Amino acid sequence: MADMKSAQALLDDIPKNDSFRALQEIGDCVEAIREQADSFRLDHEWAVLRLFDQAAQVHLRKLLHDYFAPQTLSQFQENRLWTLLDTYFTHSDSCHFDVLTRYRAGAKGAASIKADIPLLCARGIHAITGQLKLAAARYAMVDPALWRRLAAYYALAEVHDGMDAPLLLYPGVVTSVAQSFGVLVLWYGSSVGSLSPLHSHIAERLLVALGGGIRVARTDDGAGLFAFDLAQPTPPMRATAGATAHPALRFVGVQGLRQPLADLLKTLDKGILPDGLNFYGAKYEVEQVRDIAQRLSQSLTLPPPARRNPRRKIKVNLKVANGFSRMLERSDLGLSFGAEDCEQWEVEDISATGFRSVLPAARVNGVRIGSLLGCQPEGVAQWGACVVRRLSRDPEGNLHIGIEMLSPRIVGVPLLDAVNSDIPNVQIGMYLNRPNDGSGEAWLLMKQDAFVGSRSLKMQLDDKEYLLLPLALVEQGEDYDLARYRMMEQDTRSED
Repeated sequence: MADMKSAQALLDDIPKNDSFRALQEIGDCVEAIREQADSFRLDHEWAVLRLFDQAAQVHLRKLLHDYFAPQTLSQFQENRLWTLLDTYFTHSDSCHFDVLTRYRAGAKGAASIKADIPLLCARGIHAITGQLKLAAARYAMVDPALWRRLAAYYALAEVHDGMDAPLLLYPGVVTSVAQSFGVLVLWYGSSVGSLSPLHSHIAERLLVALGGGIRVARTDDGAGLFAFDLAQPTPPMRATAGATAHPALRFVGVQGLRQPLADLLKTLDKGILPDGLNFYGAKYEVEQVRDIAQRLSQSLTLPPPARRNPRRKIKVNLKVANGFSRMLERSDLGLSFGAEDCEQWEVEDISATGFRSVLPAARVNGVRIGSLLGCQPEGVAQWGACVVRRLSRDPEGNLHIGIEMLSPRIVGVPLLDAVNSDIPNVQIGMYLNRPNDGSGEAWLLMKQDAFVGSRSLKMQLDDKEYLLLPLALVEQGEDYDLARYRMMEQDTRSED
């Protein structure tokens, strides 16, 4: 690392066709740059860091493509990729922050990198974004120091009037410090904890593509959606009218984002995935991207949507069955009515549409955003159906689980093909008994990929037969389809 020629020779020896090994070795080099930095002039540390960090990007994109693939990874693959990606982003952030710290201290060679301060800060924010994405992928706690470093990167760029100047962050990637910061704040505030890891990744990529419409301001003119405190950095918070403002607050507004997002939605509604979206080469379904774009559009509203139903503090014990198969076992057509393998949760508060539980990390197994759960409150005979909508961790590592109630009662039903009645039972599904529902619709839970928009079904329920005409796939999880059908009672009386 002592001179650029030997650093380049070291980089040339790193394998180019094995991204896993290449990123591992580049990460080791970046860590070594930080460890040996006091032996170098600051401008040399920055030059070597730029060289290695830029070389890492092609391998980072390849491995991020693999990690956020549409297909579920094996536990081994997921752990292997997650560890490598998180390690690299951590080393990159640490080394960029070391350059920042030495620059502020006036280290020898500091004056030579003054013009590069915006690029230094934007790359540091990029490394923090990577760490946050990987933490979100595991619903993990975020080190509070990350927010302090984010504030430091932003503040230094602001002091140097380098907020809005276009930067070539990496080959083919043009941004600015304000845009990188604004994307991070909006993405984290609007999607982390409420979208699955894959959907959160897609949301971040959409915001990057539309980031030119994001604005960061020192004052809130009523258009700020999220606020970030440079003096006491914590996760982004919703900007609220009437809240106490002070000079260290920065407000992120989206007024310039709404029209490009609306135009994107129109294109996606036509079944077209624009070329400008950079998903690191991953092929996502247009419908999936459209759904995430629609969720973003809803979350970036002013004023923020208010809670429709008040929450009440309550302590209730709850039996929980995680997943479609275990729920089906507890329906009246299931194979088992036992609860030996049920988990016991405690409800912390409840509303008309859902509830919240808090569990120690050691007790959470396979619970993710979008997970289907069967639930049976103590003293209640029947099982209900619900879906995990929010996940977050507190400083003690406990997992806070926000759950939407789909139905207080599930009924197992045999489903037959309505046209080919000679075909054996297509499957067993779960009819969601929703109180006071006069829509004439049936909501059904079925195994994943069972819903077919062109196939009608027959259903037996309470000694009656119904024709089910498909309306829409409401939601698809890892092991289930939630679908809507038009429900028509059939006359089954025998003719004389």
